[in-house]
Amino acid sequence: MRFIETDKAAAAVGPYSQAVDTGALVFVSGQLGLAPGTGEMAPGFAAQTRQALDNLRAILGAAGLGLDAVAVVEVFLTDMGAFPEFNAIYAEFFSGHKPARAVVEVSALPKGGLVEVKCTAAR
Repeated sequence: MRFIETDKAAAAVGPYSQAVDTGALVFVSGQLGLAPGTGEMAPGFAAQTRQALDNLRAILGAAGLGLDAVAVVEVFLTDMGAFPEFNAIYAEFFSGHKPARAVVEVSALPKGGLVEVKCTAAR
């Protein structure tokens, strides 16, 4: 296993790696809407969603992959009412490539986040 870390995405907010590369699969930890470098939460749902997806893309890039390698995405929203807005933004990142996906509502996320996104990519 190889542990992936990049400063082009927000640092982990706990004792875990941004991603783990097993050779065949890359498991990217849940990404919040935190800005790289500052660790500040992006303001509002749309900005947090874009930042979380940008963080995901940066971590995949550090593993030598792109969004087109993503096999499955898991999404956590604190308000399922934001699902249509999430879908619209998500489609900007995953337009032609459509991984399997699950979206669930949760009562809370770390650092007061409104959205968290994680994925598994294949080599």
